[in-house]
Amino acid sequence: MRAQFVLSEIGVGLRRNLTMTFAVIVSVALSLGLFGASLLMRDQVSTMKGYWYDKVNVSVFFCNKNDAATGAKCGKGAATQQQKDDIKAELDRLPIVQNVQYESSDQAYKHYKEQFGDTPVAGLVTPDQLPDSFRVKLKDPTKYEVIKSAFSERPGVQEVQDQRDTIEPLFNLLNGMNIAALVVMALMLVVALMLIVNTVRVSAFSRRRETGIMRLVGASSFYIQMPFILEAAIAGLLGAVFACVLIVGGKWVLINNWLASKILVIKFIGWDSVVAVLPLVLLIGLLMPALAAFFALRKYLKV
Repeated sequence: MRAQFVLSEIGVGLRRNLTMTFAVIVSVALSLGLFGASLLMRDQVSTMKGYWYDKVNVSVFFCNKNDAATGAKCGKGAATQQQKDDIKAELDRLPIVQNVQYESSDQAYKHYKEQFGDTPVAGLVTPDQLPDSFRVKLKDPTKYEVIKSAFSERPGVQEVQDQRDTIEPLFNLLNGMNIAALVVMALMLVVALMLIVNTVRVSAFSRRRETGIMRLVGASSFYIQMPFILEAAIAGLLGAVFACVLIVGGKWVLINNWLASKILVIKFIGWDSVVAVLPLVLLIGLLMPALAAFFALRKYLKV
């Protein structure tokens, strides 16, 4: 009988405040959708970093005969074979180095042609303009500074370059987008909480006579508050369900059916990341409105 009464009160409250309940559902759905998207974007950035950092190399470029006039660093002309052999031997002894591959100027020119063969800049470079180099694969890509400090000032070395520098701006952009999504999510969350509090206040005010009678007949405060708390929890849970639909739909439409077919060089997150986020979204959608309603009732439910 008590459960039936509580359920009937929930139905009455939801119908009386249909517009505000709908606003709560939409606000919670958008805020939690952004929350889930930000978590997935963070996983995407981590996945991309692990994928690309595992592939990038540290390049030790040697002076060639065309560098003699460019400055003191290569003022003595092209690097000698002895200088290359000494550097190769030292690289092989370093425990952070996984492997070292030599790339001649002819091989570098071949890779250049493969990359820019159909563009106007393809004919601007000749093989003798490209330096020989060692492509150094590190066990830990973050140890790049060890290679740079050890070899950048060595005779015959033109430059030590970390290929991470070319992809770091992309990660910075994605991290910035993630921060922006979190800021918007926080604003939407504040809006949702304010709507929940106002909805509870309106609902409590419209039923102050019923709650007063319940108090007179000996109902406990928790029993009086329960319908209001459950109303907020149900609205929040519906919003969380819609947020899950948005997250799954975004993964399916945006990533699987669009980006994955157009950007083949990026390893995108899988469904396991999405499935891991959904329970958290549902839990927050259920608990956040219920707690907001509980604390709002302590102040605004006067019977």
